[in-house]
Amino acid sequence: MFDDEISDRIVIRKRDSSEEMQLDQRRVHIRENKNALMALSYVAPVFEAIDVERFFEDLQTSEKLTIDIGDTGEVPVAFRGMVDGKGGSLPQNLAHKIILLQGQISLDSIMDVQLMGFSRFKPNYTISD
Repeated sequence: MFDDEISDRIVIRKRDSSEEMQLDQRRVHIRENKNALMALSYVAPVFEAIDVERFFEDLQTSEKLTIDIGDTGEVPVAFRGMVDGKGGSLPQNLAHKIILLQGQISLDSIMDVQLMGFSRFKPNYTISD
């Protein structure tokens, strides 16, 4: 169906500069909640984790980035922070980082109805014919 194969790279790019970081998809697990907050859990050798820390160390919270997963197209996101993961059972040469990114939130009213449910309002009067 598709002529091109999906890349095995995740590219995070700073919008205001051409600086970018590439992550191997095999080392990344992505989770997203209904508020479009993405957590990229990255387990890699320590020297690669240091490069990830350097890329994000000067970013401010809410700074605009783009993420391209497997060459499927750039998606705008905002940086929310980076934390150390729970890697108690990992070998000493591996590090676990969690990168938090905020995607765009859909303001579609249909989505709000599906998330919030339907009204149970019942009028206390009847309409006569």
